[in-house]
Amino acid sequence: MSHDHHDHSHEENEIPKFEVRDLIVREDIMSKAKELADLIYTSEEVKMYQSAEKTINTNDRIQLLIASMKKKQKEIVAFEKFQNTSMVSKIEKEIDDLQEELDNIPIVAEFQQSQSDLNYLLQMIMTAIRDTVSEKLVVEEGKDAPASKCGD
Repeated sequence: MSHDHHDHSHEENEIPKFEVRDLIVREDIMSKAKELADLIYTSEEVKMYQSAEKTINTNDRIQLLIASMKKKQKEIVAFEKFQNTSMVSKIEKEIDDLQEELDNIPIVAEFQQSQSDLNYLLQMIMTAIRDTVSEKLVVEEGKDAPASKCGD
């Protein structure tokens, strides 16, 4: 690859031209993303999530409650077709009761918590990536770059 040292500052406002080499960068980004995914996979958040999920999937009472709720949701659809509003609201109440029973099982709350922790972790990573890229863009373009950037 030859490195010509021409001054391209006059082309500043032109639309950037994408060359084949950008595809190599993409592969590089993807491999880093996979590395990051592997790291996340070994995180405490993922371990908690998997452990809670396994417990839920093997807990008969929880599986029975879930199956029962699904069955009742199908019943609601059937009764709605016949416009039987009293049966619909009766079954809705039964589903609410089952949902409450489900939510009161500690492992279910643990699972929901681990799910939201994991989502939060992923969101934080995305935000960090986005903010870092934005910050670098601002600094490189030299517009409104904070005057005191000594701290980092």
